Amino acid sequence: MGAWVLYRIARLLLIPLVRLFFRPVIEGRSNVPAEGPVILASNHLSFFDSVIIPLMAPRRVVFLTKAEYFHGRGLKGRVVRWFFITIGSVPVQRGANRAAQASLDAALEVLGAGDAFGIYPEGTRSVDGRLYRGRVGVGWLALTARAPVVPVALKGTERIQPVGKKLLRISRVTIRFGTPLHFGPDYGEATSASDRRRATDEIVQAIGALSGQEYASGYNDPSRV
Repeated sequence: MGAWVLYRIARLLLIPLVRLFFRPVIEGRSNVPAEGPVILASNHLSFFDSVIIPLMAPRRVVFLTKAEYFHGRGLKGRVVRWFFITIGSVPVQRGANRAAQASLDAALEVLGAGDAFGIYPEGTRSVDGRLYRGRVGVGWLALTARAPVVPVALKGTERIQPVGKKLLRISRVTIRFGTPLHFGPDYGEATSASDRRRATDEIVQAIGALSGQEYASGYNDPSRV
């Protein structure tokens, strides 16, 4: 059975369940271009973010997903692995600079194929609910691909699966898709550190305007998650 067919089946099975239990409020879906490459840049509060965005977005969204999610054991591990494989997530190793660049190269391939790519500029989940400074990878990607960037704000997903908890809780969530940002050739170059930082800061500021989160000036620490 083809990957596209599996993806459609997964949506048919899971979307009604998500709507029933989590009653998502979805705003601005029309801001996501119906076709062509686009970057969906979101805040990150929970593991569940990578479930709710692909299911509630108006088109297929590919995320780079921690490789650990593809190697889980037991029934939960198999279900998680099936889900991420079905929606087209790409497993990546976190950590070294070489791995980070390989992840960005994989993202560039997704955009080059005309698909939607999802990314968390903060790099990892926020454990205190604040919006942290963005890693410049999203700026590099926006300036290299010249694809529009749709800022996305999630609210309530941190209550579904708080950090350190294994079981899901029922809680209402809100997803806001903002107005696309454009970083054309006149904006700057991906080779410029200042241009990458400027683009990244604009993207994170747009996310914050949608989410209403308190802004933290420093980077999020992956070791806290």
